[in-house]
Amino acid sequence: MIKVSVLYPGGSATTFDWAYYLEKHTPMIRQKLAGALKGVYIDRGLGGGQPGTAATYVAMCHLMFDSVEAFQQAFDAHAPAILSDIPNYTNTQPTVQVSEVKL
Repeated sequence: MIKVSVLYPGGSATTFDWAYYLEKHTPMIRQKLAGALKGVYIDRGLGGGQPGTAATYVAMCHLMFDSVEAFQQAFDAHAPAILSDIPNYTNTQPTVQVSEVKL
């Protein structure tokens, strides 16, 4: 199982429209990647490791696929639409990490 994590850095100038992200962007992702996507998990950053510190990421989206190839094939077909939607809900640029789920 492969997990593609999309990490949205936080910060004092970061904006993130949760309503748009959950009601428009995420359903679009599910629809466009439907054949390959096995699961979606979304986290909202609440705080850092030390009390009173800000979360490193305002949001984290974890997309599950059977393989890297399944992800790449599904994503490549829809990348322009998915990527062009980012400015509709945030002013930050996400970091993407592809991981193998071990447990």
